[in-house]
Amino acid sequence: MASRFTELVVDCHDPERLAAFWCEVLDFKVIDRSKGMVEIGSWVPTAEEVRARQMPPTLLFIPVPEGKAVKNRLHLDVSPIDGSTEDEVTRLLDLGAARADVGQGSDRSWVVMADPEGNEFCVLRTLAPQN
Repeated sequence: MASRFTELVVDCHDPERLAAFWCEVLDFKVIDRSKGMVEIGSWVPTAEEVRARQMPPTLLFIPVPEGKAVKNRLHLDVSPIDGSTEDEVTRLLDLGAARADVGQGSDRSWVVMADPEGNEFCVLRTLAPQN
């Protein structure tokens, strides 16, 4: 027996706004809206596909009344696929992200950022083809 990792749930104040941000970051689409929640993904899950093999998880944004209080214990890492890490950081800043300091120091190959509600994530090395 086994389980599948199907969703990563993000508590937030404004699910629509945060889902829109992450859709832009990841090139995902909204796949479901119900009861104030918004689910985004790169595909629309079906039970048959999930049972057959591990598929990329979706992100589910749910409304909660409380705000973020401390550093996330779990965060996303993203890798640019068609530009440099620096170019991606600039694009994400334009989308509403901010640089974040979680004590990582300055001599790192990744950049720590926060989404519009303060959830930390990292921009890693680029996966773009190198000429």
